[in-house]
Amino acid sequence: MSRDAQLKERWDLLVEKLSIQFADGDNLELDAIIYLVGIQELGQYTKTYKKDEKLNLMHIAICRLLEPYGYYEFDFFDEDGWPHYSIKEELPALKAGEQSVLMKEAIVGYFLEKEYIN
Repeated sequence: MSRDAQLKERWDLLVEKLSIQFADGDNLELDAIIYLVGIQELGQYTKTYKKDEKLNLMHIAICRLLEPYGYYEFDFFDEDGWPHYSIKEELPALKAGEQSVLMKEAIVGYFLEKEYIN
């Protein structure tokens, strides 16, 4: 199976599984999955988040997802338990489709690491 076909298969499985668990079966979009990763990384599951906090959660997720690629590095947790990352390398200029593939690849890798999918 080609790398692209395997990524698509794993992505579809992940979207289906997360959608059943968190969205009553309605397919979750990429941004919603990134948001879920942010909540997972923060570990504060019962809190209601304001708009700016939701954006910060997505930022945490993106940093964590791209950390294995060498773009970000974990720095510290602040007094409220929020993780902070530093930029190790600037992201290359990517077209929208390339960004989407990179994020899907990173998300699939994350959920493989967490053994949510295999």
